[in-house]
Amino acid sequence: MFKVFGGRGSDCTGVTRRTFLQAGVLGGGLALGDLYRARAADHALPHVEGASVILFWMSGGPGHMETWDPKPDAVSQFRGPFGATKTSVPGIQFGELLPEQAKIADKVSILRGVNHGSGDHTKGNHWMLTGFEGPAFNEANFNVQKRPCMGSATAKLIGPNRPGLPSYAAVPHLRGGTDNFFHYAAYLGRASNPFVTEGDPNDAEFRVRNLALGKDMPIARLEDRKHLLESLDLQKRTVDSHGAELDPHAQRAFSLLTSKASANAFDISAESPKVRDAYGRHTFGQSALLARRLVEAGVTFVTVNCVPWDHHGTANRLATEPGAKLLIPPFDKALAALIRDLIDRGLYERTLVVAMGEFGRTPRMNAEGGRDHWGNVFSVLMGCGSMKMGQAIGRSNPKGEYPVDRPVSPQDVTATVFKHLGIDARNVHFRDGLDRPTALVETGEAVHQLFG
Repeated sequence: MFKVFGGRGSDCTGVTRRTFLQAGVLGGGLALGDLYRARAADHALPHVEGASVILFWMSGGPGHMETWDPKPDAVSQFRGPFGATKTSVPGIQFGELLPEQAKIADKVSILRGVNHGSGDHTKGNHWMLTGFEGPAFNEANFNVQKRPCMGSATAKLIGPNRPGLPSYAAVPHLRGGTDNFFHYAAYLGRASNPFVTEGDPNDAEFRVRNLALGKDMPIARLEDRKHLLESLDLQKRTVDSHGAELDPHAQRAFSLLTSKASANAFDISAESPKVRDAYGRHTFGQSALLARRLVEAGVTFVTVNCVPWDHHGTANRLATEPGAKLLIPPFDKALAALIRDLIDRGLYERTLVVAMGEFGRTPRMNAEGGRDHWGNVFSVLMGCGSMKMGQAIGRSNPKGEYPVDRPVSPQDVTATVFKHLGIDARNVHFRDGLDRPTALVETGEAVHQLFG
């Protein structure tokens, strides 16, 4: 089924090929040839009840040889400062700073042939978060998002798994890293943007901004304001076709403010000290724990913003060794604890955990003891109880320079995420800012080795 979502005056439930033909018209700039090239069959995927995604976003680009694709037999200038460790899966090794993830390697799979060929942070961020190449850093519009990110597309197509919760949330914030711009909805509208906590869950004084009513704003007054806004919005929409976008955005804000479920989900203090300790008393650990609370409560897509991984050893950046020692151990503990917790709570079958950055690091160490940008091959971790785990899918050459088996594109990564959610991404189109249908995924295919 070919579906077009969004656009001015369109039905957000989608316009199908059959609807166009029954109506006898082709609107919105959709050419007849485009329709006939669309797949006629309905390829709807089985919906996983309550399916959710937690994305560990490692902005800056983690070194693949320091994480999931070590090269212990390479010469030192390629191998780097760290060795490898055995995992729970015979024949698979992780970097030595990932001992906790090594213990649960049978519960995750690693895509070792991911590539897009660019060492540009801006392009890479956009590519991995949306599936499409972004603007180059030296372009005038380098921070303009061209396509919706995975979280925003999920919010638009699925919504929350439980009323009163955000569809798409981000913790602890979406700042930091390098060119960390593209976590938003683009032309899908503000209602599909992430709800950002803007606070560190590891802080003893942690609270979510704008999630609590002020002392001078009781529920009754808020209801009055809501009704007034609805009345004004109705009048506005009679003269402004764009006014409809305000309604879901305002409705979401009101629902969050008045939802006990939302307040409870964000209350990390409700967790026992033992559970909090298991994740690690640091920003990565407590953000991962909050992500688990959110998907358990009914949030569909959560981004855990883990920054910064840009370890050049030059230009005020950490070198590989101190950078890895600073970030990999807390990340290791946080992700492993999350997966164990999801399993214990019966949530892993429906929750996909993804960990990735915008690219990897150069195989050859530079003169300053760092690694530079490398988009020719890097690794992505995926973990989900309903997928085939315990695999290293694809392979880079002995120096970690390029893939020699099973290359994976950014759109293959996004298609895999969408398939887990039950979204037939190749047959979903949104309307862009010029009211043209744009594909959610154009050429990518879900990584079939992950599915039974």
